[in-house]
Order: sequence, then structure tokens, then C-alpha cells
Amino acid sequence: MTDPLPLNRRSAHITQGKARAPNRSMFYGMGYQEGDFAKPMVGVANGHSTITPCNSGLQRLADAAIAGIEEAGGNAQVFGTPTISDGMAMGTEGMKYSLVSREVIADCVETCVQGQWMDGVVVIGGCDKNMPGGLMGMLRANVPAIYVYGGTILPGRWQGQDLNIVSVFEAVGQNAAGRMTDQELKDIEQHAIPGTGSCGGMYTANTMSSAFEALGMSLPYSSTMANPHDEKMNSARESARVLIEAIRKDLKPRDIVTRKAIENAVAVIMATGGSTNAVLHFLAIAHAAGVEWSIDDFERMRKKVPVICDLKPSGRYLAVDLHRAGGIPQVMKVLLNAGLLHGDCMTITGKTIAETLADVPDAPRPDQDVIRPIDKALYREGHLAILKGNLSPEGAVAKITGLKNPVITGPARVFDDEQSALQAILDGRIVAGDVMVLRYLGPKGGPGMPEMLAPTGALIGAGLGESVGLITDGRFSGGTWGMVVGHVAPEAAAGGTIALVHEGDTITIDAHQLLLQLHVDDATLAQRRAAWQPPTPRYMRGVQAKFAFNASSASKGAVLDDFS
Repeated sequence: MTDPLPLNRRSAHITQGKARAPNRSMFYGMGYQEGDFAKPMVGVANGHSTITPCNSGLQRLADAAIAGIEEAGGNAQVFGTPTISDGMAMGTEGMKYSLVSREVIADCVETCVQGQWMDGVVVIGGCDKNMPGGLMGMLRANVPAIYVYGGTILPGRWQGQDLNIVSVFEAVGQNAAGRMTDQELKDIEQHAIPGTGSCGGMYTANTMSSAFEALGMSLPYSSTMANPHDEKMNSARESARVLIEAIRKDLKPRDIVTRKAIENAVAVIMATGGSTNAVLHFLAIAHAAGVEWSIDDFERMRKKVPVICDLKPSGRYLAVDLHRAGGIPQVMKVLLNAGLLHGDCMTITGKTIAETLADVPDAPRPDQDVIRPIDKALYREGHLAILKGNLSPEGAVAKITGLKNPVITGPARVFDDEQSALQAILDGRIVAGDVMVLRYLGPKGGPGMPEMLAPTGALIGAGLGESVGLITDGRFSGGTWGMVVGHVAPEAAAGGTIALVHEGDTITIDAHQLLLQLHVDDATLAQRRAAWQPPTPRYMRGVQAKFAFNASSASKGAVLDDFS
């Protein structure tokens, strides 16, 4: 029988032997005892921040994880990761730093884990980019790791209806269109966010946390727990205990995040009606994992997996309702029984997906309608479609379910920035049948590929969400719905066809045929391309300049380390 692997097999590089006496001396200065150096050093990547309610409730989860590590025989080493509040940055220059923060978070996790020879890491995050950034760093470092999601927010209440942050963005549009008074707008503003936690629908944060649970990188049921509830803190403590066992077994992220595991995650994203941002982030996650995964794989999965959850933004319910209905394990059990999940995939607990779901009921409870049986799915195919055509030969991403008008052909209304597009909507200059084109907002052009929730929310509020098309090489918030197409690639700044669109050109968005087409003949496009000049870079130094120079196409995840 072989001896078990020492739990401090990595950290021993900086704690063991006479040559490491100076290292140990520094540990003694932090209160370590001699016996501590035989224990594993476990990182706690703490995303706590008072920037946003998504992250302002994370400290108690970090404290619980620290306690769990110490109870299980480890030493907790805490380091910070940054966050950008997408909800606060939306519609401003600050939104260009959101996707950048994904890469910064990944770099932080990789750098601290590798630089300090940590034996494992718990990553704790709340706002949208915390999840993909954290997992990318975990995959790069590839030491035993677990993700602790901060948890969803509870709904706000006003005049008998549930509210969330998207309610406020849409209220701005309603107010501008004369459909809501100033006092009503103020009331919604003041009641939408009742406390801590991430935005409450199946928006980007809840989409990614649900996907991480399906991947096997977070504990069962943890992705739909509300941040203020004690079960969330208990889950963080249990996550730490599970991680120590993973260190003992040498179970690493790349053992878990395989191609089949990504298929499981994407199946859950489709089934729950998740965010378009999941496409971009899972391309980046697959890249970090060394897994072959392309934008066309999302379309393959979409055709197989129905939407079985009635969740906002296009549905009725919030993440807290999903949790009460059985959470992600119930969704996964329905998919597993339908042959739409790989039950043999490993999870961080050391159990397979099938073993994890063994005690979950085969069918959703009849006293709820958040989760549907397969034969009563809301839509027989998934909602995140990849559209192609001469405007997006590398692909573009759209939510296509629930549209009353799945096809629109209309005149292009062209904007080279978000603010002018938003103002045109608020001024009433956009009318039914128009197709708005927002460009030079991609990974390189933005730079940083900002989200367009302000204009899309304004369209919904103005009653134009079903009758106006909007395409962009930027991104959308997870709270976006309507006739909108994002991630258009190649982007305008790279000379994509979207850069050649003129005001008044005819554009077709066809969700049935998965088509995004500019009705301009090839000869005219060739003339326009010959006359086109790349824009002057908006930034010449700093993090935005680095991102603009290094970012890959959105069709490859907009990552900074793709040198192929």
C-alpha cells in the first residue's frame, strides 16, 4: 500500500528545510506555530467589496470558508480579487472595464496561487465577471479548487410586484416614453435592491454560478441560495471541508472541467434560459482548461436541449424561486433522465454527476411551475443561438425564444458609440421596424466589449423591444431580452462587415434561419472596404490599451493569452 500524498506537497517548497528558515520566520510573524508548516496552505480568493451589493455580503462567506479550512486541518491564506459593478458601470465609460476585470481576476488567482505555492484555493465571488475570472485562474493554476458563489439577492417589492435591477433600467425607458411618472420611477429606484446578493434573475451571475454547479466546481444547491440566508454561509464552510478532501485526493480543476463537463454546463444554461455572456465566458473557460470548444458547439447544444425553466429576464421567476423549486440539481435530474447530461462526469466532491443526483426526485414537484418536465418544456430548443451571415461570418449571439416577431428586416440606424444610441431612443428618434447598429464596441474597439443594457432596457421601456432590432459587436447584460444580437464577429475595429454598414442600409435578423445579413452587394462592400480606415486607438497606455492590443475575437472568448 502506497503512502498517502502529503497535503502540503506544494507549500513545502516555501516552508520546509533549513534554506526556508527566512520564509518560516515571516509566517511566525503572522501567528503561525511550528506544527502549522505540515498543514496545507489553502488560498481564499476573497472578492468582498463595498462597490456593489453583489459583493458586499461576501466577507461572512470568506470568514466561514476560513473557519472551514482551519477545522479541516489547513492554513487559510487570504488574498483579494477586484470587482467591477456591471449594474453601476452600465452606460458609462466604466463599463469598458467590466470584461477587463475578468482577465484581471484570472491573473490574480493564478498569480497568488502559483507565486505562493498554495496547495489549494477557494475562490469567492459575486458580480458577473467574478465567476469566469475566478474559474479561469483556477484552471490555469490547476491545483485543487472550489468556487463559492456569493448568492443571489432577494427580490425588491413595490405595489405588489417583485423588482430587480433590470426593473429600474426598463423604468427609465418607460419614463422617457411618458409611460411612467417621475415619482413612480423614483419609487422603483428606491425599492428594487433590498440588500446584498447578485442580480436576481437568470442573468449573468446566476447563469455562471448555475453552470459551475453543473460543471462540478461548486457544491450542489449552492448556486441558487440567497446571500443573506444562513445556508449560504454554511455552504461556504462545507466547501472548504470538501476542498481539503480534494487536496488529499489530488483532484484538480482540469480533471473536472472536461469537454463533457462543459456540455453539461451548457445544457443547464440552455435549460434555464441563461445569459448570452455564457457563450463568451465558456469559450474563455475552455481555453483556460485546454479543452477544444468552439462557438458552433453552442449551436449544437441548443438544438438538443429545451428550455424547461420559466426565469427572468424573458420569463416570470427569480433565482430564489428556482431554489425553492429544487434548484439546479432538480434541473439536472430532469436533463439526466432525458439523456441530456453526462452522468459519469466527476465533481469536486469526488462523486460523479449521477451519484450526486441519485436522491433528487425524477420529476419536478407538481406544486410549482418554475421547473417544467421535458414534455412540458417552455421551448423545445434552447434559446442562445449563433447567427451567421455576411454581417457575422465568425458568428453572433442572440436569445431567440419567446420572440413574437422572430424575423425583422429594416433600415440600419448606425451609431459608433452607446451614448448616442441611447439618446436617440430616449428622444423618440427610433421607430418600429428600425435595426439599430451599435459598433466599435467589441473587445478591441470598445475596448473591453461593454454591455448594452441601457439602450436595450430603454427600448423595452419605450415599448419597442419586439419591434426594433439591435445588433452590436459589444455585449448584452444577462438581463437583456428582445430582438437583439451581440458579439458580432469580426468586430468593427478589426474591419468586420459591421464597420461597413451605412445609415439606411437594409438588414435582416432572422432567428428561424439563424441569419444576420446586410443587403448590400459584394461589389459595393468591396468598395467600402477599400475606403475603410481602422480607427485611432482610444487608449495608448494602461489596462485598456493592453486589452485592445491583445484581445482575441469574441468568437474565441475575447481572451488575452491566445497566441495561436
